[in-house]
Amino acid sequence: MNTLMLLSNPDVSKVAAPIISLIKSFAGPVIGIVAALGIIYCILLGVKLAKAEEPQEREKAKGALKNAIIGFLLIFILIVVLLALVPQMATWVGGQTGVSMNVTGFGN
Repeated sequence: MNTLMLLSNPDVSKVAAPIISLIKSFAGPVIGIVAALGIIYCILLGVKLAKAEEPQEREKAKGALKNAIIGFLLIFILIVVLLALVPQMATWVGGQTGVSMNVTGFGN
């Protein structure tokens, strides 16, 4: 089966619908886990910063804390952006395949 036949197949919605629902069902727990891990890691880095006695250790701990905060914020933002783009991606796939996929946005 070639790619053109796969794209013109109306059964794409049968494949895409479970993927979209899987993304939506895992979004809430993933955001919670990322938030919890981010808080715990930042607390540990804060303790490390507070315990640092030498200026070099303090700067290293401060940099690690800053990088961790930026990293976790980026992960959180990317998850939210993914959820916001799921309906547009489904519309694009529907336009490519000619199949209408009824997908609502974040939280449904």
